Amino acid sequence: MPNKNSMKIGIDLLWVRVGICGGTESFIRNLLYALSTYDKENEYMLFCADDNEKTFRHYHDQNSRFHIVKCPVKSMDRVKRIAWENLHLDDTAKKVGVDIMYVPVYSMPRRKKKNGISYITTIHDLQGMHYPEYFSKPRLLFLKRSWKYSVRNSRAVIAISGFTKKDILEHFPEAEGRVYVIPNTVVYEPSVNPVSNLEKYGIKKDEYFYCVSSLLPHKNLNTILETFGLRRRGEKLVISGVGGSREQKEALYERVKSLGIEKDVIYTGFVSDSERNLLYENCKLFLFPSVYEGFGMPPVEAMMAGKYVVTTEAASIPEATCGQAFYVHDAYDPKEWSHVIDTAIERTKVITCEEGRARGSLIKKQFEKYSPENVAKAYLEMFERVKNSNG
Repeated sequence: MPNKNSMKIGIDLLWVRVGICGGTESFIRNLLYALSTYDKENEYMLFCADDNEKTFRHYHDQNSRFHIVKCPVKSMDRVKRIAWENLHLDDTAKKVGVDIMYVPVYSMPRRKKKNGISYITTIHDLQGMHYPEYFSKPRLLFLKRSWKYSVRNSRAVIAISGFTKKDILEHFPEAEGRVYVIPNTVVYEPSVNPVSNLEKYGIKKDEYFYCVSSLLPHKNLNTILETFGLRRRGEKLVISGVGGSREQKEALYERVKSLGIEKDVIYTGFVSDSERNLLYENCKLFLFPSVYEGFGMPPVEAMMAGKYVVTTEAASIPEATCGQAFYVHDAYDPKEWSHVIDTAIERTKVITCEEGRARGSLIKKQFEKYSPENVAKAYLEMFERVKNSNG
């Protein structure tokens, strides 16, 4: 029997396009793991789409407080999905007795005040405000309207970093007093793959640099390529993720060729978490050249794997990495990148076992705020705050 003081919390998962949403999908699955593990009181109603419901069913199978609400819409059909959310989600939530509705992305559906449901939303970043060229005019208009509606109608807005909170308040000052910072849950599991798996990429332990990146311009991958073109030391650069359009990929390959480093750059494409973690754990350094992140999980994951990271001072990255990486001041300067990479390499050569343990302990302590237990606690406090504010 549920506790009389417990809440029934709805979570909108209709937007999850399995294997496509990238970091936001990892974010919500990590959060669901945290809540299912550490919340012993509340019930959860998972609003799933017809084509993603099976991937969330294990929460219900393993935890009696988690329930699936299958909705007659497909996550892959964005237009119909958004229309259904706005027309029916609030009423559906009311029918199943939801007290608080949590929307983990920007697209809070239209709420009906008569239903009395309080909404909490998460805004991961305001990428469209900074890089409008990434989006069509209709898409950008939709994003801006969605952000505005969310900050005006949510009882609380969760930002995944202090940087994102500041960005939200600069663009939507009416959200003052209702924006709270709760970082992402970062769940790192050591790889179960043998080191011999590196052979398929033609690399060996501690003899390659690793980078996880898409081809979006703000990921700044081109600067890393220019850095290796400048160094010309026969060093191996392994890149996972990539993605992008055919034109973007062709441009990448042409750039690598023009720099004369086509024999040194290895593309893995999409890899499983375990394969990615194997690459983290055995690289010489992890490189993260991005100039805009709402949080930035890859450098945090690499540091959890015990690796040194070279990254930028841009956006949320110093905050997320707790000041424990090697930072490039001018993110677009290949010469500075090369210098900082050499500095990090030299540091790894002279560090003593005692210093290594001390650094590991410090990072572990600072990164405790990203643990499933602490993030779950922060969300539960938020749910309780919103419940109490309802009177």
